[in-house]
Amino acid sequence: MSNVSRAPRWAIAHKFPAQRIETVLEDIDIQVGRTGVLTPVARLTPVNVGGVIVSNASLHNEDEIKRKDIRIGDTVIIQRAGDVIPQVVEVVLHKRSELNKPFKFPTMCPSCGQESMRVEGEAARRCIAGLACKDQAIERLKHFVSRNAFDIDGLGEKQIQLFWDDGFISSPADIFRLQDRRADLEKKDGLGQRSVDNIITAIEKSRVVKLERLIYGLGIPQIGQATARLLAMNYGTLSKLRLALTSAADKRTTEYHDLIGIDQIGENVADDIVNFFQDETNLKMLSDLENQLDIANYESSIIESTKVTGKIIVFTGALEKMGRAEAKSLAESLGAKVVGSVSNKTDFVVVGGEAGSKATKAEKLGVTILTEEEWFKLIT
Repeated sequence: MSNVSRAPRWAIAHKFPAQRIETVLEDIDIQVGRTGVLTPVARLTPVNVGGVIVSNASLHNEDEIKRKDIRIGDTVIIQRAGDVIPQVVEVVLHKRSELNKPFKFPTMCPSCGQESMRVEGEAARRCIAGLACKDQAIERLKHFVSRNAFDIDGLGEKQIQLFWDDGFISSPADIFRLQDRRADLEKKDGLGQRSVDNIITAIEKSRVVKLERLIYGLGIPQIGQATARLLAMNYGTLSKLRLALTSAADKRTTEYHDLIGIDQIGENVADDIVNFFQDETNLKMLSDLENQLDIANYESSIIESTKVTGKIIVFTGALEKMGRAEAKSLAESLGAKVVGSVSNKTDFVVVGGEAGSKATKAEKLGVTILTEEEWFKLIT
């Protein structure tokens, strides 16, 4: 029998049930992430679970606490989900004391004291202070220097926290001004001249950055590496990106419809992107970064031009020869831009079985419609 990419088709994996252990939930702390999400964390009496000492477990959000009726002081059953991530499975109700009262989730941010809010339809509660919130600012800085963003070697979580506490950095651009604080840095315990030299060298190396890495490093809610690359590919330069996304605040504009037309970017993600570019603090931070960086415009990995290089493609309906993701990847490898909605800018709409409204709209707009067979003849 054949193999797939990661496993042989003939093999069967048997997983033993996760080990469950009782312990006491001593307290619930609220952590503030880089996007402002308030995450409750259970502080547990340390206990050995599958050979690992567990003392903390995420409680996810306030709805989860209510659903499981988790209270401080409760005896709880925990396990490591997938034998990795600690989680509270349930409360041992018959061991509950009358003193254990329902947990009141804070409506104010524990870091900055500003109001927190829940967006309708979301489980998460967020601090609305943005970069004015200390915990958010620090977490964004940690994200900014992480491997998939600016990848500044030697500048990890410990150093970010230390430099923040000492007032050396308060925004991403401050990182690139650390060379002016070399003498102060060398006086810090655990650093010294060689460590500081290595950090400064890594910082200088990271001044030249690809547009997609910059976008990812900004820490925009819901924007991972793949979406950051899509934004870079569709806008090409930071100036075009910023101009378009600033204009996209008005949902009636072409810029907004172009944004939600990008494949995999729906209205929910688009709103987070647009909101980021409406915040004056974020725009000031971005301008400050521009003065410190050499930002490389997006460059396609396409070596030779093809018949679809630069063309805007929409796939709709069920394809027979390959899945939608595979077809999208192939089109992009040939230099095409794959988007999710049809407009008068669309060059080709490739239709599979049971094609619906997108094919109808393409016909009304006079956009070229290709069958799957016609598409493959075009690109081969």
